[in-house]
Amino acid sequence: MRAPVSWLADHVDIDLDADALGVRMAATGSAVEEVIHQGVPTANDNLANFRIGKVISAEQHPNADRLRVCIVDTGDAEPRQIVCGAPNVAAGQTVAVAVPGALLPGGMKISVAKLRGVESAGMICSSRELELGDEHDGIMVLSGDLTAGSRVADTLPIAESVIDFEITSNRPDCLSIAGLAKEAAATLGREYRPPSETEPAADGPGKIADLVAIDVEAADLCPRYMARVFVEIVHGESPPWMQARLRAAGMRPISNVVDITNYVMLLTGQPLHAFDLDRLAGPRIIVRRATPGETIETLDGVTRTLEDRMLVIADGERPVAIAGIMGGGDAEFSEATTRVLLESAAFDGPSILGTSLALGLRSESSGRFEKGLPRELAARAMTIASRLLVEHCGAKLVSGTLDVGTPSPVRAPITLRHARVGALLGVEIDPAESAELLTRVGCVVTPGSQSHEVQIPFERANDLTREVDLIEEVLRLHGLDEIPAVLPRSGGVARRTLAQTLRERLADRLVARGLSETISYRFVSEADADRMQMAPDDPRRQVVRLAHPMSEEMAVMRRSMLPGLLRAASRNQAHQRMSGGLFELGRTYAPREDG
Repeated sequence: MRAPVSWLADHVDIDLDADALGVRMAATGSAVEEVIHQGVPTANDNLANFRIGKVISAEQHPNADRLRVCIVDTGDAEPRQIVCGAPNVAAGQTVAVAVPGALLPGGMKISVAKLRGVESAGMICSSRELELGDEHDGIMVLSGDLTAGSRVADTLPIAESVIDFEITSNRPDCLSIAGLAKEAAATLGREYRPPSETEPAADGPGKIADLVAIDVEAADLCPRYMARVFVEIVHGESPPWMQARLRAAGMRPISNVVDITNYVMLLTGQPLHAFDLDRLAGPRIIVRRATPGETIETLDGVTRTLEDRMLVIADGERPVAIAGIMGGGDAEFSEATTRVLLESAAFDGPSILGTSLALGLRSESSGRFEKGLPRELAARAMTIASRLLVEHCGAKLVSGTLDVGTPSPVRAPITLRHARVGALLGVEIDPAESAELLTRVGCVVTPGSQSHEVQIPFERANDLTREVDLIEEVLRLHGLDEIPAVLPRSGGVARRTLAQTLRERLADRLVARGLSETISYRFVSEADADRMQMAPDDPRRQVVRLAHPMSEEMAVMRRSMLPGLLRAASRNQAHQRMSGGLFELGRTYAPREDG
């Protein structure tokens, strides 16, 4: 998960640079893969050289048909003259200007120069020149009440540091800016500021119930399905700040509606999908299992054949999306779309994972749904997306929300015993500290003399389920380096089992004969049997297959250790280690006779 630091800073005060923040967060369990610095160089106060400009005039260059001579107010005592080749530059525009001395991404330095005999003291920038987008044929025109001479960096993220976090499967909440900002707040001991959930006015004509119907037939695979309708959509580009954040987070801007759904997914962790309401038969949404052999052409242009265990979003005639994974082309949002049905739903994680693996189709959405998202998250994302659609697409929200599903489960509080914390960690943690640390991660703590009663936030409900989980939270925020290293206490004399003793003696004797011990994966390729030239009826071809293998090379449990040893020998030889013997002590696996 790529997290732009400026985006995190919207929700928690950060006074560290990206590298230092990454180190702090890694110490509390948020593994950092890489810290990336992109955009305009920041050294030597370079950001001050990128200013908001107001174009006073734009006249034809006397010696060049494709150039314009612009007079631009950049906050200096006198306006500056800038020669610009963009076809869309015009008087009255608000633009981004690189003044002489500015260093652009890529290393080019701006200086005063003459272009076809006319002096130019700066450059009016396109979005590509600032690495905010792909547009290069015209300059970037800014909107809003901006002051000439103010820094562009105060309005747009032209210089960005991005922390790429490695998110474990038990923390789908951290597949979001909000989740990572909460982690940063807990790590730094700062206040977390949640995204605004202000509802926009519903001033669209009519009511949603008169425009579309929702029917959830597979409630076991879809515990919640929400829908809203927006009319008078104006298709166009999303604002530059949103495009910049999407790019920094690793996504390509497409259009204002699609960008908003992706932006909200990155912000909250909840995937959304926009359908063209006028292309839905009925118009109706039916959440159901696919019929055997049913097909759908997904947005990647591939026609896929579905199985009856797969969940689809259908209209009154055919599937229009593979639930939680990818939409279909039949109801895709397009430039002609003026009425949108916005979906925000909760789907069964194992079902999404099974469908994704069976179809060989993964997406940003499936990667989140398959880990199990709480149904409460759907409403939060719907509210935020609704406001952005109204603000940036000219949309009008039709009154009403269709919300079909079962109530959220009642989650009982977990008891955290103070004595258990000390016994498990080997160090006493003050009860007041444990309460404060758990509050940082969003828990509601009711303190007690012997124990705390801890209510878990819905975002962490699948992760924090036991007392020991709470103790782990206390440990990581208290600091692993604060726990003294001591030998574990034993209630008696520990002895090796006979099997352990025999294994150790055997390994010692093999090492004494000059061999080196190796350890190989127990998951192997079924093709190993062919590589070993086993006979077709060789019993070692009967293997235990994994239900959901990571890859074809790790699809079955090993029947023999010889392929692993041969692979190790091959790697050694490839690194010019031609001599030396290898051995491995471990288990092999065979299917039971009853299958």
